[in-house]
Amino acid sequence: MNQSFHLQKLGQAFKAMRTNRGLTQAALAHTAGVTRLKVVEMEAGRSSVSMESYARLASALGAELTLSPRTRPTLDELKDFQ
Repeated sequence: MNQSFHLQKLGQAFKAMRTNRGLTQAALAHTAGVTRLKVVEMEAGRSSVSMESYARLASALGAELTLSPRTRPTLDELKDFQ
């Protein structure tokens, strides 16, 4: 998977969280301390947005940015953890 895919998914998640909370882009931008245009760019998955901006948006939404593996380990891989 390429970078664009991940940025699109992240943008969709931020937009869903914002709309579920009944916030406008402008209201979220104000709370996060970024411009409304920056929120638009993040929701669109643009690559020009800094990680700091994503962190600000997550904080304003009461969310946490986490990484998780795409696949689960196989049984053979789990044997190494015993």
